[in-house]
Amino acid sequence: MPRPKPHDLSSRELLARIGLNDDAPTDLIQDQPLDDLLGELEGDLSTVLRERYALINQAHAFKPGDLVGWKPGLRNRRLPSYATPAVVLEVLSEPVRDSDPESGSTYFRERLDLVIGLIWDRDPGRGEFLSFHVDSARFQPWTEDA
Repeated sequence: MPRPKPHDLSSRELLARIGLNDDAPTDLIQDQPLDDLLGELEGDLSTVLRERYALINQAHAFKPGDLVGWKPGLRNRRLPSYATPAVVLEVLSEPVRDSDPESGSTYFRERLDLVIGLIWDRDPGRGEFLSFHVDSARFQPWTEDA
């Protein structure tokens, strides 16, 4: 079956195709108060902030072919999931900056210095190998129990 041309897709179909729909909200902001969330994080806010600060500043020397996964609590994109590894395709010597024009966005001028590849897990395109630019500070070497 031939793939539809981009102009053949409705805006709703296009958003669903890239994973943005009512079934998969994109908000990273928690609607619940931080006090409730801290119970799940097992700590007080100052401790959690210092732990995340230490994690994001812990550097790893990645190279193409390495398997990587998110550092705990530092995932800022929907893919890959915490339980899914990605493979390093390229380490950029000159990072690029995300061009999101909204300064309130979590992606505003984000430093993207790592290109990772993963298997797309949604239809359409399920099973396809895709690449994404990400911030290496949010990743660590992959382990099965990560």
